Formats: sequence, C-alpha cells, structure tokens
Amino acid sequence: MQTVLIILIVVAAIAALVSLVRGIVIFLKTSQADLTGTGPNLSGLRQNKMMWRRIQFQAVAVILIVLFLLLSRPD
Repeated sequence: MQTVLIILIVVAAIAALVSLVRGIVIFLKTSQADLTGTGPNLSGLRQNKMMWRRIQFQAVAVILIVLFLLLSRPD
C-alpha cells in the first residue's frame, strides 16, 4: 500500500509541476493585444485554469502525503 501511495504522490507532484510550467509558458506568450483588450482574454483564462490545476494537484499530493504518514505509523 505504501508503494502505491508513493507512486501516486510522485505522479501528483509531477502533474503540479507540469501545470505550473504550462501556466508560465502561457503567461510568457501573452501579447500586448491581450493586455489592452476589453474583458477576459483567452490567455488570461488559460493561465487561470492552469494555476487552479496546479493548486488541485498540490492539494492531492498533500492529502496523499498525510495518508502515507498515517499509514506508516507504528501501531
């Protein structure tokens, strides 16, 4: 069970890292037209989506770490 949890923790951490990098790449591709337009733009919406995904994956990783620690305690 602990091996499965470690694998899931690593997968969640990698997913958080990937969504962070994707959000930064989208941020770097933001043009001047995106910044001066009216209302929400596609770039801003994508950035927001990637950052929310990062937060979700980080939360999953933290929950899995807590579960791992609880299960690895000696009885």
